[in-house]
Amino acid sequence: MVNGIINLKKEAGMTSHDAVFQLRKILSEKKIGHGGTLDPDVEGVLPIAIGKATRVIEYMTDSGKVYEGEVTLGLATTTEDSSGEVIEEKQVPLSLSEHMIDEAMTHFLGEITQVPPMYSAVKVKGKKLYEYARAGEEVERPSRLVTISLFERTSPLTFEHGLCRFTFRVACSKGTYVRTLCVDLGGRLGYPAHMSHLVRTASAGLELADALSLSEIEARVAQEQWDFLLPIEMGVKSLPSVAIDETNKQALLYGQFIELEGDAPLLAAYYDQRLVAILEKRGTSYKPKKVMQ
Repeated sequence: MVNGIINLKKEAGMTSHDAVFQLRKILSEKKIGHGGTLDPDVEGVLPIAIGKATRVIEYMTDSGKVYEGEVTLGLATTTEDSSGEVIEEKQVPLSLSEHMIDEAMTHFLGEITQVPPMYSAVKVKGKKLYEYARAGEEVERPSRLVTISLFERTSPLTFEHGLCRFTFRVACSKGTYVRTLCVDLGGRLGYPAHMSHLVRTASAGLELADALSLSEIEARVAQEQWDFLLPIEMGVKSLPSVAIDETNKQALLYGQFIELEGDAPLLAAYYDQRLVAILEKRGTSYKPKKVMQ
């Protein structure tokens, strides 16, 4: 059985489910999941969990993410990205300055409220929003709180055919819709907008520079080179950790509570630098939530 984490570079044009399906064939392993969906048009880091590592997917999904993309001001689409139909246009004057954009971006830092786009997988009354959108139905969408820790412009402004484009970098919490962030930025500036390009450069502690494509992974498997498999411990890097002794290790393996100092609601417990269990605070003790060995 194959166990571990893969830093996959998902290519544009495939869904996250497509990537998992292909990996199941390449690795001859059914127990595979991904840590954080990427839209089909978006490329970049897609954390993949294999075998026992699927038990830590939720902690990979909870970790922050970093994206690099492009905003186009002056044109809005149904999907909030370049794949949708144009629904609004407005010429952007050359007087729009970098300072005005930079100042507007600061208003999105910290905890903000977002309304998910209609073309998204958020469920309302048992149906995904994109199913309503494809049927031409508009429904009330639940707002959500997300955290933006970095939102900065990374290029000069480019003006062409009444539109204005620039690139950006954003670091955000799980559940953030970057295309909605682009649309809301445009709204603050007074222009329709959409996200014209996006790449996820980091997720769950994995970096795009180290990611491998499906074809690269397939080639390594054919040569029986498994060095691309990362340890399960990579999946819990976002959790506070604690080193335990042999006595506590044995207690956890039997599902027993152990006494540890600290108030963290969740802890990753290690013995000899290997993950033993995910611990959950219960009163003055810690209970094994998931035992990994």
